[in-house]
Amino acid sequence: MRNILLMGDSHNPWHNLAVEALLFERLAPDECALYLWQNENTVVIGRHQNAWVECRVKLLEDEGGRLARRSTGGGAVYHDLGNLNFTFVMPRAKYDVRRQLDVVRRAVGQFGIEAAFTGRNDLVAVGGAKFSGNAFRLSERVGLHHGTVLVDVDMEKLGRYLVPGRDKLKAKGIGSVRSRVCNLKALCPELTIPALRDALAKALIEGYGPAELWQVADLDAARLAELEALYTSWDFRLGKALPFDATLSHRFEWGGVTLELCLRHGVVEAAKVYSDAMDEAMIDQIAPALAGVRYENAALAAALRALRHAQLDDVAAWLEREELG
Repeated sequence: MRNILLMGDSHNPWHNLAVEALLFERLAPDECALYLWQNENTVVIGRHQNAWVECRVKLLEDEGGRLARRSTGGGAVYHDLGNLNFTFVMPRAKYDVRRQLDVVRRAVGQFGIEAAFTGRNDLVAVGGAKFSGNAFRLSERVGLHHGTVLVDVDMEKLGRYLVPGRDKLKAKGIGSVRSRVCNLKALCPELTIPALRDALAKALIEGYGPAELWQVADLDAARLAELEALYTSWDFRLGKALPFDATLSHRFEWGGVTLELCLRHGVVEAAKVYSDAMDEAMIDQIAPALAGVRYENAALAAALRALRHAQLDDVAAWLEREELG
């Protein structure tokens, strides 16, 4: 197996997300890659999130920040140069989230910080709070796992730019956005981003064996430019809003779901789905399943149950009892 260590060459989130997308597209069956990168003053939302709900977009952009949308599920995060991002891209046969997270755990352990994996996608400092959120994407051939490592992030900006949904506020309290996260520098004052980058490289070699150091310039420049144009585009980042006739929202244990439905003669003509659920492939199934379905509880629920997925069964059970307007 050929191990690759790729260091980012930019602080532009649209470029960085394009690089990991290119790795996801082009990874050879005998390659494993770790990509380390940073974004400057950026909010990154999950694949199925509504940017206007999750982020104070105008404030962010007025202050020189960027909004980006990633290819994976999950919730919104804030990135600045006090944060280091990592992306593992692995053949499905080698893809193992626990093993990949052990690289991060060993890296922070070099600074005396003990970490544990908890919840659906978090790394926490033992006795402390979350310092890393993780998200995932799988194809038949390749798995992508990326996450953050908060070293010295500006928590004031994190709290100003991110807008927790009202249902999250009810469930977790208004201070949830700030109180759930911590900077590792508070636990180890001498920790720096370059030192953490070196520690991750060392931990990768310990866990997977020798690694080749690649540069972004080694990648397919033409395809990278195409992907960067996609991630930069307004349509991809902010989405084409549908004129909708009904909005339905609910929060499950595994994430929130908001459905915006366009109706014609009592039938769903089109649907838009927003969610912070980790399983982005599951969320992708909802809109096409509801197209052409009668706008009534039993019909909506039956359309999702037909997909035979446990979380979609939860959505079906909610739609079966929801009062439709």
